[in-house]
Amino acid sequence: MRKPLLLTACCILLALGLRAQIPALERVEPMFWWTGMANPNLQLIVHGNNIASRDVQLSYPGVKLVAVHKVENSNYLFIDLKLFSTVVPGTFPIKFVKKGEKDLTYSYTLRARNHDANRAQGVTNKDLIYLLMPDRFSNGNTKNDVVPGMRETGLHRDSMYSRHGGDIQGLINHLDYLKDLGVTAVWMTPEIENDEPHASYHGYAVTDYYKIDPRYGTNELYKQYVEKCHAMGLKVIKDLVHNHIGTESYLIQDMPMKSWVHQWPKYTNSNFRDMAVEDPHASAIDKKIMLDGWFDKRMADLNENNIYVQNYLTQNHIWWVEYAGIDGFRLDTYPYNDAAYMAKWAQDVQREFPHLSIFGETLVWSVANQAFFVQGDKVNRGFDTHLPGVTDGVVKDAIIEALNGKDGWTDGVNRLYAVIAQDFLYADPTKNTIFLDNHDMSRFLSTIHEDYAKYKSGMAILMTMRGVPQMYYGDEILMKGESNPDGLVREDFAGGWKEDKVNKFTAEGRSEKENDAFNYVRKLANYRKNTPAIQTGKLMQFIPQKGIYVYFRYDDQKTVMIVYNSNEKEASTTTDYFAERIKGVKKAKNVISDETIDLNNLTIPGKSTLILELLPANK
Repeated sequence: MRKPLLLTACCILLALGLRAQIPALERVEPMFWWTGMANPNLQLIVHGNNIASRDVQLSYPGVKLVAVHKVENSNYLFIDLKLFSTVVPGTFPIKFVKKGEKDLTYSYTLRARNHDANRAQGVTNKDLIYLLMPDRFSNGNTKNDVVPGMRETGLHRDSMYSRHGGDIQGLINHLDYLKDLGVTAVWMTPEIENDEPHASYHGYAVTDYYKIDPRYGTNELYKQYVEKCHAMGLKVIKDLVHNHIGTESYLIQDMPMKSWVHQWPKYTNSNFRDMAVEDPHASAIDKKIMLDGWFDKRMADLNENNIYVQNYLTQNHIWWVEYAGIDGFRLDTYPYNDAAYMAKWAQDVQREFPHLSIFGETLVWSVANQAFFVQGDKVNRGFDTHLPGVTDGVVKDAIIEALNGKDGWTDGVNRLYAVIAQDFLYADPTKNTIFLDNHDMSRFLSTIHEDYAKYKSGMAILMTMRGVPQMYYGDEILMKGESNPDGLVREDFAGGWKEDKVNKFTAEGRSEKENDAFNYVRKLANYRKNTPAIQTGKLMQFIPQKGIYVYFRYDDQKTVMIVYNSNEKEASTTTDYFAERIKGVKKAKNVISDETIDLNNLTIPGKSTLILELLPANK
C-alpha cells in the first residue's frame, strides 16, 4: 500500500499538478433530478478546470437560480437551485460563460418521480435479510472481470484480498435460489465504484458516489436488478458509507476545499472507541479522535459539519432511492459520524420516502451503548437521532454465549434472557437487525466450533427472536471461517463461477449434511415468512430454569413456543410454569418435523431448540 496523501499539503500539490489535467467541464452531480420532490432545493456540484472563472446562466420555467458558490478550489462551483411545484419534467441548458472563451453547456434533465407502490417499500420485521459480498457470490458476466484503466486490474481467486470477479449479474442469476430459501430482502456490501489500487472488492472506500463499479455492472443493470427483485417479491437494501471516502475519489484528489475532510498535522487513526461519544465524562480529545480520526489511510474522514458535504451525501442517497427504487439503507460505521447531521439526514431522507427503512451499524458492547444511537432518546442523550434501528450485535453475542457458555446467573443462556429483558431501552426493538455473523466477523459455524446441534439452535433462535433477522451468504450451507484475517470469512460461494467443480446452489452439488442444513434453514425461513405471530407478534420470555430457556411469539391468531435446552445432555421440563401463555392447550405441532406432540412433558435433546406451534383443542 502506498503512503497516504498528506492532506495538509494536498490542496497545494493538486492545485499545481491536477488542475490543468481535468476537462473544462468534467462533471455535474447529481447528473439529473426529479420534479415533485418534498424538498424543493437542489445543490449541484460542478467540477472542471477553473470552472469558477465562469458565470452561470440558466432559464427554465419553475426553476430558479438561487446562488452560485465559489470555494477555495477554483475547479468547483456549487449551484443552488429551487424547483417550484409548477416545474414540469424536461431538459434545459446550464451555461458556463466566460468572456473571450467558448461557452460550456450542460444539458440538465428533470424527470418525473416514479410513484409505483413496490418502490421504497421498507424492510421490516416481516422480512429475512440475506447479506452477501457481490465480488464473492457469483460471476455472471466475465467480460467485466477486468476493466482497463482502473487501478486494480488483477483477478486472483486464490488471493483473499484480490478481486474474484463476482458481479450483479451473478446475483440476478441466483435470485431464484434466495427466493426458494425463504429470503425476502437482499443486502449487498457497497456496489458503487471503489477505484482503489488494493482490496477494492469490499466496497467501503467509495471513489464515485453516482456510479456502480464497472466490475459489478452498470447503473442501468443495478436498476434492473432492483426491479427484478421487486417483481419476485424481494426487497433491496443499499449499504451506505457516510463517514469516509476512498482517497482516489476526485473529491479527494482535487478537493473542493481543505475542510472537505478532517485534517490532522500528521496521519491520525480513529481510536475506534464508541464510548468516547457516549461517555458524559469523556475528554474532548478522545471524542475528537473517535469522530474525526481516519478509519484507514485510504479512507479519508469526511467532515460532516461542512454544509457542502452534507448536501452532497444526502442528495446522493436520495438520488439512488428515486433512481432505483431501493427499499432500505444500512448505514456503515454509524457511531463515527456527526450525530446532528445524521439526525437531519434521516429526517431529510424519510421526508422523501416515508416507508424507507434505515438501520445503522453500531457493533458496540452493551444494550445501553446500542440504545444511545437509536431514535427516541430513551437513554438521556439529549436529542432524537431519528435512527429507527441498529445492527444488534449485543443480541448476536448473547446468542453465541447461550450456545457456548455454561449456565450461570448472568452467563450461558441467562445472558440472552438478560439482554432481551433490556429492550425497554429502545423506542422499538423490533426495528433492530439481528444476526449471527457478517462480513466483518467470524462465521457463525466457526464461533460455535462447528457443533451442528448448536448451529440448528442458533438458526432457530435467529428466525424466531424479535427484530429483523439477517443471515450471511453461505450460512445455509455450513460455510465457515475465522475473521483474523477477515478475508477468510469472504470466500466464494462454490458454484458461482463456471469453472467451479461443485455447485452448491443445487442439491446435487451439496453434501448430505449441507443439504440437511439448507433444508432446515429453508423450512425455518419459509415458516417465518408465513407466520405473522413470529414476524410482528408480541414476545414473552421466561427466566431460564436449569438451563432451559423458553419464550413465546404470539398474536390473536397464533402462539408459537420456542424451547432451547442449553445443557449438553437431554433434559425434560413440564409446561405448568408457562400456563399464562399456553392457556390450557395440550398439544403442539413441531414446526420442523410436523409431528404433533403432547405438551404435558417436553423432552429436549442437548443444545437443541424446539419450535412448537400450539394447536387449538379441536386439533
